[in-house]
Amino acid sequence: MKRILVADDEARIRRLVCDFLKNAGYETVEAVDGKEAIEKFFSVGSIDLVICDIMMPEADGWEVTRKIRESSSVPILVLTARSQEFDELMSFESGADDYVTKPFSPGVLVKRVEAILKRSQSASTVNDDVISINGLVIDIPAHTVTNNLKPVELTIKEHNILVKLAKNSGRIFSREQLLDSIWGIDFVGDPRTVDSHVARLRTKLGEWGEAHLKTVYGVGYKIEVDKS
Repeated sequence: MKRILVADDEARIRRLVCDFLKNAGYETVEAVDGKEAIEKFFSVGSIDLVICDIMMPEADGWEVTRKIRESSSVPILVLTARSQEFDELMSFESGADDYVTKPFSPGVLVKRVEAILKRSQSASTVNDDVISINGLVIDIPAHTVTNNLKPVELTIKEHNILVKLAKNSGRIFSREQLLDSIWGIDFVGDPRTVDSHVARLRTKLGEWGEAHLKTVYGVGYKIEVDKS
């Protein structure tokens, strides 16, 4: 049974979400604020998905997301009563996978949860050494990539970008996050170098790149796997 952490300081909403999730066959863990959400995520055990409100006491949803993202790629869905573009961008910058504005239909929320979990489990397999996604195989120690058994020649930076995105398929990474991760926080230069590297990577991956290496305009990049 999948276990979902639901963090919201509004008891009525928290319990409503948990009731619908339980009826759909999920186990739920509740947190009344951001601090408790972080504590429970790291203490309860295996959590398969996190739903957290943005405006919570102790620690807001963005801080919860950033803290979890330091050590986990678990899917995160954020809730907010505000519909401003800034909130959406901040949510994705923090590492969230999806965004829902209050008021919302609990039934629709459950469907969003199902879709996120399906994406995170679908046609990708990942271990410490090899990543396989829809015919693309990345052998990390050997620094090799094959696309439907055909070798793909990549630079070190292109390879590292691909590994970063492939290890977290479905999650959006901003240009700044990729710069910090691949080039290092001391990078000095044009941040748009990420864009050119991703563009070349997509070209080298051919049809696979066009189908799976996605640009989320105004936010960043992600690898999208088949939902079938």
